[in-house]
Amino acid sequence: MVSRTGEFAVRAGTALALFGAATTLLNRITVRQLRTAPAPVDEVVTVCVPARDEADRLPRLIADLRAQRGISDLGVLILDDASADGTEAAALAAIGDDERFTVVRTDIAPPPGWTGKNAACARLAELAGQDFGILIFLDADVRLTPGALAAAVTELRRGRAGLVCAWPRQEAGSALERLVQPLLAWSWAATLPLPLGNRSLRPSTAVACGQFLVFDAAAYAGIGGHAAVADRITEDLALARVLRRAGTRTELVAGGQVARTRMYRGARELDAGYTRWLWSAYGGAAGSAAIGLYTALAYWGPPLAALLGRGRVRRVGLLGYAAAVTGRLLARSTETGGPPTRADALAALAHPISAAAYLGLSARSHLAHSRGRLSWKGRALGDAH
Repeated sequence: MVSRTGEFAVRAGTALALFGAATTLLNRITVRQLRTAPAPVDEVVTVCVPARDEADRLPRLIADLRAQRGISDLGVLILDDASADGTEAAALAAIGDDERFTVVRTDIAPPPGWTGKNAACARLAELAGQDFGILIFLDADVRLTPGALAAAVTELRRGRAGLVCAWPRQEAGSALERLVQPLLAWSWAATLPLPLGNRSLRPSTAVACGQFLVFDAAAYAGIGGHAAVADRITEDLALARVLRRAGTRTELVAGGQVARTRMYRGARELDAGYTRWLWSAYGGAAGSAAIGLYTALAYWGPPLAALLGRGRVRRVGLLGYAAAVTGRLLARSTETGGPPTRADALAALAHPISAAAYLGLSARSHLAHSRGRLSWKGRALGDAH
């Protein structure tokens, strides 16, 4: 027999899950999908790629960049950030005699108060040396279709924004990756009506993904570039918020049809990657606790009621669980621009387990931060925000 308090909690959780499903449906219908650009780009476009120990991933990105179409004035800057695995040599071999590419190596540690990636990106922007045209920042593990960059630049100019984030399709290889990685897109698709978020200048409604960022160079220079967020772990979101505070629009579009990435490879790398930054994702411990409560109510309560409850409570729980699964599938479809796969469907059915894994990673991240044990690719992160 479920108490009145328990029944109220199940109903509240189901209502939240239904809201999430409705929001993802709205986003699936309305979010712009990045596709091949209809017209060539005549502006100066500079691609900046920070790379630290990326010898196995970077050559494939370089091959994709060499194959780009629709941009008449394209330059690519690659910074080998004190790699120990032969990243520079691998990059030069992949580039061949393509004069559009420049590879620079640095063995200097990031300045005090800077994260490694922010210091590398700032150095790349300095090398680009321009306050006009387009600056594109790409992670080394991103893969692109031949028209991806032109499409992203076209979208930036169409929307008259200072920043467009083209959200890549997040690929997964291991079971834990399949459980956790789709939650990145789901986290905004189920909570923020993006048509409103993209039109707003409110920093709290900004969404960004540092894997594929396209800036108007003048807007980027106007806020001081990565120096404005030097100590931020989630620099992508921080940059979008700084731009909005300066009165400049930022926009998120679904880039899954032209860009993809496998962010982490395997459980160990995924654990290390999320532990590095999840503590900062919701403004601190209080925000993470609020997200944990929301998750328990909306995505654990209803399935538990569906499994263990009876009568009306069970039916309400089944409705909440079905809403959660539906929202998960719609979010994945929004990200990829196509129908969910069988693997997506199986992962969606395990959504309560996914949420538990995500919150477990968040707890580990907070614990590591409190003990000063955060690191990434051999560098201690110190007190970065």
